[in-house]
Amino acid sequence: MKTLGTFLLALLHLSAFAKIISVKPGNHPTIKEAISIAIPFDTVNVEKGLFKEGNIIIDKPLTFLGHNTTLDGENKFEIISVTSSHVTIDGFTIINSGVSGMVDYAGIKIKNKNHAVITNNILKNCFFGIYLQQAGSCIIRNNSITGNKTEEQQSGNGIHCWKSAKLIIANNTITGQRDGIYFEFVTNSVIKNNYSHSNLRYGLHFMFSNDDTYLKNQFENNGAGVSVMFSHGVHMYYNRFNNNWGDSAYGILLKEISDSKILYNQFENNTSGIYMEGASRVQMSMNLFKNNGWGIKIQASCMDINVHLNNFTGNTFDVSTNGSLVLNSFNHNYWDKYEGYDLNKDKMGDVPFHPVSLYATIIENNPPAIFLFRSFITTLMDKTEKLLPGITPKDLLDENPFMQPIKL
Repeated sequence: MKTLGTFLLALLHLSAFAKIISVKPGNHPTIKEAISIAIPFDTVNVEKGLFKEGNIIIDKPLTFLGHNTTLDGENKFEIISVTSSHVTIDGFTIINSGVSGMVDYAGIKIKNKNHAVITNNILKNCFFGIYLQQAGSCIIRNNSITGNKTEEQQSGNGIHCWKSAKLIIANNTITGQRDGIYFEFVTNSVIKNNYSHSNLRYGLHFMFSNDDTYLKNQFENNGAGVSVMFSHGVHMYYNRFNNNWGDSAYGILLKEISDSKILYNQFENNTSGIYMEGASRVQMSMNLFKNNGWGIKIQASCMDINVHLNNFTGNTFDVSTNGSLVLNSFNHNYWDKYEGYDLNKDKMGDVPFHPVSLYATIIENNPPAIFLFRSFITTLMDKTEKLLPGITPKDLLDENPFMQPIKL
């Protein structure tokens, strides 16, 4: 405690003597000179203009402020490298980082440091946008990141986080990158209010990261949607997964996910709203599945998935699976394809609903059969299966379907 108190007093002492160093285009000090002469907790204030100073290294606690200031990496350099904790970068336009197959050049990179604040910046045509490696307690907020490459190998991720913890990624817009937001070995972090769209691969790519929360994000029109894999304790609330189309696309892929919650999300106009494989102990409630090819594709390798109080409307197929063994629960959902009745007026159907159609089962095993979609023979098969069930999983059913959509 004595050591901590001494450290805090030292910080207060340094901040009391902090000064502002101004930088103007074509004058001295340059940006690099200003950083060199600054003492910890000074502010380097960079005026409006275009600066081409190569790789700018911030190696001490500083506030680095731009005012319509553009930093140009000339397609050669990493533009800002942060090698100190307690750095704030605010208000810059950062363009044209280097591109390499061997080096992860970034517009802004933070490596092995903590307590960075990266806010109100515009990054364009950077290989990686904002890159965090072994960082902690950082805030990435209100940034716009735009890539313009057309091939994945020429493009990095918009916000790339590796082996980090206690991050807040909020109110950013990311487009045109390889993955919009990338998490690997990141724990106890929050991703909220971001708009990740039109990226080459995933709007969000998330692996080996536990106890993280995704809140009120929009993932739209990405190459393959969103991928969340090999993690537990994932909480996804109030997100929107829209317009992710393609033969291998989905709103979200859940692979080897456990002990997680997916609540109050919207899955609309995707090839598959959710594709689940090897998932266990996941609660899925109060979500909307609307106008997807498949609402949910749940593989036989999933278990203890609780799907209740969701709305399924306008999907070509509400649910599909590749096996007959059912270890998951579907109950108290609204299905617009339900044709049952409610004689006791309790607002729930009196007969169960089987959301897996015979045609969906056939397509799962024979994909070319999709060409028969909307033909008379498929309608006849589904009607026959309802009367004489034998092929679809008999235990995959909703015992108490709602008659009207649930208010979400």
